[in-house]
Amino acid sequence: MADNPFEYAPAPESRSIVDLKPSYGLFIDGDFVDGHGRAFKTISPATEEVLAEVAEADQADIDAAVKAARRAYTRVWSKMPGSERAKYLYRIARIIQERGRELAVLESLDNGKPIKESRDVDIPTVAAHFFYYAGWADKLGYAGYGTTPVGVAGQVIPWNFPLLMLAWKIAPALACGNTVVLKPAETTPLTALLFAEICQQADLPPGVVNIVTGAGETGRALVAHPDVDKVAFTGSTDVGRAIARAVAGTDKLVTLELGGKAANIVFDDAPIDQAVEGIVDGIFFNQGHVCCAGSRLLVQESIAEEVLERLKRRMSTLRMGDPLDKNTDVGAINSGEQLQRIRELAGVGDAEGAERWEVACDLPTKGFWFPPTIFTGVSQAHRIAREEIFGPVLSVLTFRTPAEALEKANNTPYGLSAGVWTDKGSLILHMADRLRAGVVWANTFNKFDPTSPFGGYKESGYGREGGRHGLASYLKEVGA
Repeated sequence: MADNPFEYAPAPESRSIVDLKPSYGLFIDGDFVDGHGRAFKTISPATEEVLAEVAEADQADIDAAVKAARRAYTRVWSKMPGSERAKYLYRIARIIQERGRELAVLESLDNGKPIKESRDVDIPTVAAHFFYYAGWADKLGYAGYGTTPVGVAGQVIPWNFPLLMLAWKIAPALACGNTVVLKPAETTPLTALLFAEICQQADLPPGVVNIVTGAGETGRALVAHPDVDKVAFTGSTDVGRAIARAVAGTDKLVTLELGGKAANIVFDDAPIDQAVEGIVDGIFFNQGHVCCAGSRLLVQESIAEEVLERLKRRMSTLRMGDPLDKNTDVGAINSGEQLQRIRELAGVGDAEGAERWEVACDLPTKGFWFPPTIFTGVSQAHRIAREEIFGPVLSVLTFRTPAEALEKANNTPYGLSAGVWTDKGSLILHMADRLRAGVVWANTFNKFDPTSPFGGYKESGYGREGGRHGLASYLKEVGA
């Protein structure tokens, strides 16, 4: 980026590690098969290069996938001892580790996120989830949710963390004895299809995991299928509402992990440099494509000027560019559609009188890019303080007292996460007890662990993923 005092030579990760196929089919009953629908293109958001053509599943394909999952559930997977299921999960985790570099490069190519994030954060956490739930597979009686699997799980995941969201869904489902039909986002299907190859490599019984690619119609067909017992969805609140309506009146179990507008609260006794790093990580990690992104900065008035000065200085050192360059901090926006939404909401912030500041930089002429941006002079009435932008845009509000900080932090329809920065442990506990958020981080942000549950309140959805709690929606009491 411009004004960077450091000069780095390009350090791109090699694409040769990835064997990109010109076209991909659907993964059903242990094999890749041609879909009945049309094909669609998946592109690199950094260059707009077509990476591959991918089959779009239609109703017949969904029927075939669910039938394969039901057959595998009835005949093999639900009857297998947990200790045997654990061996498959453990094997998958080890293969993910072995093929980690390949997965990281493919994720950055298809998604646009920096390689150092996919390599150092996403892929290790993916493997950790499979290791963790492998440990639970033969200990379900100690979890407190019963030991009987639900059946066939239909799972729909978003484009911001394609492989990580897959792991969050598939690992606990398999550990509990369920089988899966999963639909990845249409803009990021490639690592899910590579995961299908990993399932083959691990000799997972056919039909236990099925991957069907496509857009909204494919997801709707999967959610509405009468032989799906459990629906798990991560994505926008609007789509979550549609799913809730679609399953109303059925006996399907549902978990929804939806949008957010997290507050990152900085008190005047906080370690400012540490807080600034947390602010940057909270909103610019993965280009702000994070449901729990700290997109609302609440900073105490007495230090607001100093925090903003240091924040702008830190933002000026961020490097935007090639996602495969190991020096890149901020990659490409995932799609042209998402870029347009970010631009529209940022324009609303301008129209409402907020003051925009963005890092001065030359954006590439190809691909989808938006510079790290902050808005000051923001009030609670501003749309940029209320609506999820899902991009590298931070709204800054100030407060005087903890009570005012709580009021502003909770004044949102969302409740997925929050951050608290202070030197006082008592204040951290006070805030954490009163914040209506599923996850509250103290003097850090965006820290995830497979042993810890994650989920939200209000329009951020219901149900929990991760930890022991993540088993609950994939188990039922005997006779239920």
